[in-house]
Amino acid sequence: MNIEVTRINEAIEHDPSDYIASVNADYEYKLGSIVKDIAASRDERPVILLAGPSGSGKTTTAMMIEKMLDDLGHPTHTLSMDNYFSPLSAEEKMLAAEGKMDLESPLRVDKDLLNSQIEAIGKGEEIEIPKYDFKNSTRQKSGKKLKRQPGEMVIFEGIHALNPDVITVPDELLCKIYVSVRTRITDGDILLHPSRVRLLRRMIRDKKFRKRSLRETMNMFPSVEAGENKYIMPYKERSDYDVDTFMAYELSVYRSSLIDQLKEMDDVPELKETIEVLDNLEPIDLSLLPPESLVCEFVGNSAFKY
Repeated sequence: MNIEVTRINEAIEHDPSDYIASVNADYEYKLGSIVKDIAASRDERPVILLAGPSGSGKTTTAMMIEKMLDDLGHPTHTLSMDNYFSPLSAEEKMLAAEGKMDLESPLRVDKDLLNSQIEAIGKGEEIEIPKYDFKNSTRQKSGKKLKRQPGEMVIFEGIHALNPDVITVPDELLCKIYVSVRTRITDGDILLHPSRVRLLRRMIRDKKFRKRSLRETMNMFPSVEAGENKYIMPYKERSDYDVDTFMAYELSVYRSSLIDQLKEMDDVPELKETIEVLDNLEPIDLSLLPPESLVCEFVGNSAFKY
């Protein structure tokens, strides 16, 4: 799907709040259709796998699906697959510090623990949810127990959720969802690739929450993309549902926070078209965003707790 900058600007100039509400409602409707299907098969397939590349909005989407299922009377729990990473040895920590270790490799996942817990959840057996300490690269006991009751569902969210080398339990137990930005933005001769939207999401999130400069995020992006092409994209066709997480108003929200610093990076040719598109968009003030918006995962003030 493509969307024109002129169309976005016309909607913003007419009524930005109404445009935001309309786009959000469309996304919720799209998820609602999927949720009804998932709920109908909850007894046979009580485990939901949700995967997507960095900046895809998978965490908020998982929480939105959880809330929708809760509202239908099917209590749902969301677990991050990040907590199933294997602890790093002293040697691996040194390699990671030197940038010589692939921290996004599926080999980092403790798949024995992960699959045993998915199977236990399917059987209604109690598990203790693990907790990964990223600061020390160790895994700890959380003390949090989970026992799925009849009719309840559990979402596992993570970049490797659709990788058959990581998830080895039978597909009959699973609902599989892939989320990412799929829409392309057009502006004259410019056709902005969806990966550039995800890059902007990472930039504004990293700037606000991780104290990284835009250049640092840009420098990391090629290796992030390489990992996605190697570990995530090959398995997206395994999904039962494919969700485009693009919010038509979102680049206008990011514009004011990013445009000046992006223009200072005129030595990065990969950003030329992104800057031109942002420059031609009408801005939207952050204060107009409702906390339920997926965009709040990246700009802050979300109704969901991460």
